[in-house]
Amino acid sequence: MQGGGGSDGGVALGKKGFLSTGNRIPPTLHSLDLPDVWIPNNNGRFILSSNISCINHGYRHHPGQGYIVKKFHHQFCVKTFWPYFWRFDSPFGSVWNPKSAKEHTTTVIDGKSIADDIRSGIAEEVFRMKNAIGKLPGLALILVGKRRDSQTLVRVKTEACNGVGITSFVAELPEDCTEDEILNVISNYNENQSVHGIVLQLPLPPHFDEEKVLNAVSLEKDVDGFNSATMGNLALGGREPLFIPCCAKACTELLLRSGIEIMGKRAVVIGRSMIVGLPTSLLLQRHHATVSIVHAFTKNPEQITSEADIVVTDVGVPNMVRGNWLKRGAVVVDMGANLVKDASVKSGYRVTGDVCFEEAKGVVSAITPVPFGAGPVIISTLLFNTLIAAKRAYRFT
Repeated sequence: MQGGGGSDGGVALGKKGFLSTGNRIPPTLHSLDLPDVWIPNNNGRFILSSNISCINHGYRHHPGQGYIVKKFHHQFCVKTFWPYFWRFDSPFGSVWNPKSAKEHTTTVIDGKSIADDIRSGIAEEVFRMKNAIGKLPGLALILVGKRRDSQTLVRVKTEACNGVGITSFVAELPEDCTEDEILNVISNYNENQSVHGIVLQLPLPPHFDEEKVLNAVSLEKDVDGFNSATMGNLALGGREPLFIPCCAKACTELLLRSGIEIMGKRAVVIGRSMIVGLPTSLLLQRHHATVSIVHAFTKNPEQITSEADIVVTDVGVPNMVRGNWLKRGAVVVDMGANLVKDASVKSGYRVTGDVCFEEAKGVVSAITPVPFGAGPVIISTLLFNTLIAAKRAYRFT
């Protein structure tokens, strides 16, 4: 297969996640080359908020209406914003009572350890490439504006590149730059033979046509996997995209490297953004899960989620998924990363996920924490895709 670093079949895993094929190739991420088999399973509307604060696990009491989430500034990565409140006044929205549930042993998935394993293999391959042909992979990062979260992510990605020997390039543009200016930067990186991957840090300011800008990135350098052709190939059976979108790939890596089976399982993806929700749902289907998507117009989201073996969240609402949303023994991959005010922390805020972690513990069998869960693995898959792009460009095996 192309891009994702999997095998063509019949290949055994070697040390540190490398595939053993006589010649060493990049550290493997789990293959999409699965048998086309059918595994049968037995088998209130919600509104998202663009603003929220967390009191007592994220919820503030509102007499007569159950629990209601108050406003907290958060900008989603999709174009639609939901300037409303979330209300827990459906039958499944009752207050979570941990005393009513039997305790269940919960494994906290160590995303940092998984990321370190992936990066170790990448660093070895980068070192081998440098010694063999005197070349290094290159990743270009484009930042528009001065959003604090975007600046932090660009810095983290740059440091990650340095950690494995990948050369990084950073272009910073003012928030009021024109679309032509950013397209010119992308064009220059497309032509630069030292750049093998291009990442446009999202979200862009609202005056940009985001889809047009993303599709300007050369398909061979679209290491984030946002190009419409990449999404199309991921959705169509019998076709393989050049790169597996990073967030989706990170999700399956977290599951498979933790020994969690996907094939035949019922999975619910909460959120349908092009960054996480959409590609993750498509990739889980590639792994033969039965997938449902919960979004802002889904009726009875709690009931649908409570039937899932695997729950993946990406809505940007702190602690939205409560303990009574989750089936006993389910697995949760929390892809949310939300800033919540916390006076007890020096910075004045802390990072929390979309799932109420304390309530989920003791109910689910495994869960990714926030932070140090999905985040480090997402960065590692970005580095992996950049390595794959460089190997293709240099025809290095």
